[in-house]
Amino acid sequence: MNEIIEKEFFSENVVRLEIKAPRIAKARRAGHFVIVKVGETGERIPLTIASANPHKGTITLVIQRVGVSSRRIAELNVGDEITDLVGPLGEATHIENFGTVLACGGGVGVAPLLPIVEALKKAGNKVITVIAARNKDLIILEDQIKEYSDEVIVMTDDGSYGEKGLVTDAMEKVLQREKVDLSVVIGPAIMMKFAALTTRKYEVPTYASLNTIMVDGTGMCGACRITVGGKTKFVCIDGPEFDAHQVDFDEMLLRLGGYKEIEKQAEQEYLQTKEKK
Repeated sequence: MNEIIEKEFFSENVVRLEIKAPRIAKARRAGHFVIVKVGETGERIPLTIASANPHKGTITLVIQRVGVSSRRIAELNVGDEITDLVGPLGEATHIENFGTVLACGGGVGVAPLLPIVEALKKAGNKVITVIAARNKDLIILEDQIKEYSDEVIVMTDDGSYGEKGLVTDAMEKVLQREKVDLSVVIGPAIMMKFAALTTRKYEVPTYASLNTIMVDGTGMCGACRITVGGKTKFVCIDGPEFDAHQVDFDEMLLRLGGYKEIEKQAEQEYLQTKEKK
């Protein structure tokens, strides 16, 4: 069992959990994820490791309540234990001194972006980071991102904090003013699609983390199947990071929407059951 030692709500539906996992904390690298299960019959949920503290033997996960399983995890409190925690899994991010890197995170995508930004900065890169959300309340980990960035640009859809606009608006400004050697984007699939289209215009190599489509984390279920450069790949085995200019985002968006109605119905039934108790 893995005990929760800290819990913090970033917003009503986004929570940070610090969990005891000494061996994972020691082995984890930027880009790795874990599989989490709550309860003996719970669903397996893949979550990217936002940070790790080998000295304390802990890892940090950021969870957005979007369905039944993520709600169950978010409802756990300090002292509770995760039933199963497996990792680190996936291919770690390739880190080297590229030069100037434009790192972009949307919503809870800022959590998996954080360890990548940290690693890139420690490797000697100039790191310009764009973080974005619908409004001020949904901006997360800003101070932590600033610690490892040469510049941070905050964007909100409604203009309630930072600059009003989308991730791509900030990307355009940076790409027009200076040479960028690499871009990394993590967030909703639609955001990553248009971020990739933006960097393609400037011929900037771009990597996207497609962790949102993963399910079981072993490649056996096939749910994370995507097309990259015309070839079939599995996000949990071959990724989660891929050349964003080669990813078929339209196919990914269609597949992400395949279970929305079923997930919505399951969540409603779960909430109704809780109200009766």
